[in-house]
Amino acid sequence: MLSTTLLALGALISLPLTAVGLPGTWAFIAGACLWKSLDSTAGISWTALWIAIALATVAEVLEWTLASRYTAKYGGSRRAGWGALIGGVIGAIVGVPIPVIGSIIGSFAGAFLGALIFEYTATDRSANPERVAWGALVGRVAATGTKVAIGVVVSVVVLASAIW
Repeated sequence: MLSTTLLALGALISLPLTAVGLPGTWAFIAGACLWKSLDSTAGISWTALWIAIALATVAEVLEWTLASRYTAKYGGSRRAGWGALIGGVIGAIVGVPIPVIGSIIGSFAGAFLGALIFEYTATDRSANPERVAWGALVGRVAATGTKVAIGVVVSVVVLASAIW
């Protein structure tokens, strides 16, 4: 019972970490795998852990693609999509010193600025760079929300496996 409670606590801690751009879901999965490896009587099934790993991988792919997809949806070039991706990563790193929400704000601002700068420097500026940057920001917000939502599903799958 104590181990399941600790697993639930790990799930609750991992979700805010995921929201701020840290690998919270992966840390939760690693902890669950470690528990299963060290305790053969642990209630978690390896099937649930593999499902969790697959879902976390999908979340990573979606996070990396949504900002650039929204950038393109708002009329941006492929170059602006790369700018959103690179800017989001740099912004998240720069925002780390600000406690709790720094990396979230940094990744949002970075995606916006990256798309804006890359679109302004594109040779063919047929799109409105501000609109493109707004699309990158919307994509980054959607990516963060999607990743946290998948993290919730991962937590439920692993906890349900441990309980039943």
